[in-house]
This record gives sequence, structure tokens and C-alpha cells, in this order.
Amino acid sequence: MDLRDLGLIGNCQVSALVDRRGAIVWSCLPRFDSPPVFAALLDEGGGGEFLVGPADGGVGIQRYLPNTNVLETRFEGADGTFRVLDFAPRFVQFERSFRPSKLVRMVEPLSGMPRIRVRCDPILGWTRERPQRDVGSHHVGYRGYETDVRLTTDASLSYLNGEPFALSARRHFVFSWGAPVEEPLTPLCDRFLRGTVQYWQHWVKECDIPPLYQEEVIRSALALKLHCFEDTGAIVAALTTSIPEAPGSGRTWDYRYCWLRDSFYALEAFRLLGHFEEREQFLQFLLNVASSAPELDLAPLYRVDGRTDLAERTLPEWPGFRGEGPVRVGNDAVTHRQHDVFGEMVLALTPMFLDARFKEQVTPPALDLVTRLARKAVRVAGEPDAGIWEYRKEWRPQTFSTLMCWAAADRMARIARVHRPADAEEFSTAAARTRAVILEQALDPVRGCLVADHGGREVDAALLQAVTLRLLAPSDARMVATVDAVRADLEVDGWLRRYRSDDGLGVPAVAFTLCTFWLVEALAAIGRVEEARAILERVRFLAPPLGLLSEDMDPRTKTMWGNFPQAYSHVGMIHAAFAASPRWSEVS
Repeated sequence: MDLRDLGLIGNCQVSALVDRRGAIVWSCLPRFDSPPVFAALLDEGGGGEFLVGPADGGVGIQRYLPNTNVLETRFEGADGTFRVLDFAPRFVQFERSFRPSKLVRMVEPLSGMPRIRVRCDPILGWTRERPQRDVGSHHVGYRGYETDVRLTTDASLSYLNGEPFALSARRHFVFSWGAPVEEPLTPLCDRFLRGTVQYWQHWVKECDIPPLYQEEVIRSALALKLHCFEDTGAIVAALTTSIPEAPGSGRTWDYRYCWLRDSFYALEAFRLLGHFEEREQFLQFLLNVASSAPELDLAPLYRVDGRTDLAERTLPEWPGFRGEGPVRVGNDAVTHRQHDVFGEMVLALTPMFLDARFKEQVTPPALDLVTRLARKAVRVAGEPDAGIWEYRKEWRPQTFSTLMCWAAADRMARIARVHRPADAEEFSTAAARTRAVILEQALDPVRGCLVADHGGREVDAALLQAVTLRLLAPSDARMVATVDAVRADLEVDGWLRRYRSDDGLGVPAVAFTLCTFWLVEALAAIGRVEEARAILERVRFLAPPLGLLSEDMDPRTKTMWGNFPQAYSHVGMIHAAFAASPRWSEVS
């Protein structure tokens, strides 16, 4: 199985990955962090899948219907041609978002009389046991779940176990978690498809995009939106677990949760795109999380409902992606101290207080929250923590964490000048003090660049954020030196690693996709736009056909690894494209 051959569908409630054989190989229902219902991604032999493909087992060509999250897989064979349309319904109904826990599959003959194979083989979560089946007139029910689970179809039920049959007319399959389908399938699926296509195309039309890299930005925006769990406002890091960072690395993590840090970067990407409803929804999520932590002892990550019961465990009986275990559920990073999250939460909320379009959201609870977050950041600045990279070794004061604490104080000073003038001096002084700590304790005296931890000598890619956050003027020699040092030490074949030091699990062997995009942003900020664009062109050349990006890239083999798709990576693409592209006024 190759990540390049997987397409993503979803509706901000459920999601699924579909491979080129026409098989759903990964889907967790009814939420992103639920146990899987289809999981061949992590166990090709016994993980369960939902196949709608050619009888001969061939692979098709995938594409998205233009500017949508509706996936088409087209198959050609000796007997004829057909296509499968996969989507999760999403549109506005009765002035509300309609996003049922349903996966819709429509298989349509295009020429000849193609022979196809259908096999729906769900599992009961991590047990990999098969549910008991109840066969009705036009559906199969699956027992053992917490609610009704049903496949409703107008195809012959006799052929749902993989027996080949001739596709003489369009057939429909709706896999439902919860309320089953009770109305005629053809008009229902037509209505679902029409509404879903119109919704996504309208959403894209409302996006701001740069003159260059338009297709990449649009696909990244659509993919990023599918990482939003609309019910609570949480934004997850990825929709999968346990895809390794590199073969043989053992670095397999569960990313189906909401990292507060990732959410900030995602919200900034939505701001660039001109979409703001995600910020409003995330504010509610953050208010909920903060209300359960009176001292603002925020965890780095949460379940999509705000809980932190995420004790990490391994499942030794699961072989893992390409046999590269272990498979992990949960994530022990929930117990870490990562002080940068306070800065990122202030940064995420700052536009709300400084943009006149959001005046009605500047409520006393919201203002109290951002003030408390900033004060917390000031208190923990410079203290040892696990940092952005979640080191599983002895903690040290991480420069990136201190940088984010500075950003919290700096932005809070701006907010206070507008909304609480009496507090402005407090935060201005704190920002100046924290910046001085960075420049005194985290600056290499020889190279004149920032370093990854206080008193250290190594760099990490997160230091590039000092440029984009404007710790100093972009033209400042220390900022330019930081960009050059990061590139000299961490760049491999045009891709950027996170760092080159032992993180407690060894030295990372692959590039972290987001870091390469950070480099593009930083180069553009210091005026080296042509270098920035050259890197983006390299990324475009290696991008998979569907434009979906994983967490990691092996610079030598050009193979994608890590959880997929990765919200961070698509956020990076959006930020980098806007940074490296000219303005519309310069090209129109």
C-alpha cells in the first residue's frame, strides 16, 4: 500500500480513505478518534475493507470532481469502463449543516458491460472481530456496535461477499452509522451528490487564493477542512494512527486528536483563505477546555470532545502499515508540558480582538481567557519542557517555546491597548524581557543564529518561526543567520528535517513536510523569494496525483511516510504559497 494511492473523503463528522482498487481501507466511526470500522490500512489481511472495484482486481485512476471532496475512481477493462464516486454528504439543510454519519458509494457503467466485485467487510474496532450480519430485503445490518450500522443498496445482496457480477446500470451503496436509509436510494443519492458538490464548490469560491500555486492551495484547503470536527470545533492533526515516520523507525503515533498548537496554524491558514467560521467554532472548543482547567494547565492535545483520557497503548497483534508496527492508540504526549501552546492560543485568538469584523465576539469571557493565557505564557517562559517536538528525554528550556511565550506577551500588549489599556504596559514589559532572554541565552555567539535550546549549539526547524513572527526585523542579521544555519544543518535534497539530534528515540531519518514550507515562508520574509519559489516548485513536482500530503518525506527515495493526510502539511502549503506568491495587484 502506498500513501500516494489513497484519496480522502469526509464531511467534518466522518472520514474515510479510499485506495485505487476502489476499497475503503480506513474509516473510524462515528468520530475521527473512534475505533476503526474499516482498517486494512493497518492490517491488509484482516483489518476489514469495503471494496467496490473490478472483478479482475485491477486499479483505477483517481481524481476529485473539480473543487470538491467527492472522489472519482475510474476503471477500464476488457469488458468495459466504469467509475466509483465516493463522498460523505455535506450541505446546508434547514439553515443547518447537514453532515450525517454516512459514506455514499455510487458505481456507474460508462461503456460496455464491466464486471465488478463488491465486498463489505467491517470490523468491530480494535478487536478485528467481525459483526454478526442480518440480511434484509435491500440492506445488511451489522450487530455488535453501539448503534445501528447498516449497508443499504439497490444491488443484489447475493453479490456483497465478493462474487463478480455484470454492472448493467448505476448502483448505490450507503454505509450508515446510526439512522439508516429508509427512502428510495436513487433520488436520495442524487440529492446527496448534487448538494455535496454544490456545497464544496461554493465553499471554494469563497476562498481567497494567491495568483500562484492555486490548485495546491485549493486542494490543501479542502483537505484541511476535513480535519475540522464541526460538532465541537476541534481540529485534528491527522485522520490516521500509526503510519510510521520511516521504515523500521518504530515512530508510530496516534494523531487523531486536537493538538492546540496545530489548531493555531490551521486557523491562520483559514484566515489567509478568508474563512473564519472555524475560528468561531474553535473558540468554543477552547473555552470548554479552559473551563475544565482553572489554572490553565492545558494539555498539548485533547480528544475531539475535549477529554484527555489518552493513555498510550500498543496493539501487538496488529501488523501495522506495510507491516511496520507497532500500532498505537492514544498518545502519551498528553502528559507533557509544552509551554508554547499558551503563545499559540493567544496568537489564534488575537485577530478576533484586532479585526473590527469580529466585534460581537469580543466578550468578557473571551477577553478574560486571552488575558489569562498570556499571563500563563509569561510565567512559564524559559522553563524546561518537552517542546514542539515532544522530546521523550530530559527536558530543557526550548527556544521555540520561549519564542511563543514572547509572542503571547507581544500580541496581548496590542490587544490590551485596544480593550484593556491598563494592562498594556504589563505585557509590553513582559515581551521585552522575554525577547531579551532569547537573545541572551539562545543565540550562538559564533554563527550569530538562534539555537534550539537555551545554551545549546544545535538548530531546529522551528526557529524559522522567529522570522515569520517578527521577533526581530526580517533584515536583521540574526534572523538571516538563523535561516542560513537551519538550511545548512537540516536540508537534505531540498527537504528540511526537524533537527539532527537524538530525541530519545534516535536521530530522525526523514524530512518533516511542514518544515520545508516553514523554510519557504522564512526565505520569502527575508526577501529571497526566488529561492522560496524554487523549493515550492520541487514540492509540486513530487506531489501525489490527488495533492494530499503526509507528515514526512524521505528525501532520498521521495516516498511519503507518516500519518496521512497531515493537517500540518496542508497548513504549511497554504502559508508557503501565500508567502511566495505575488499579490493579485502585481499580476492583474
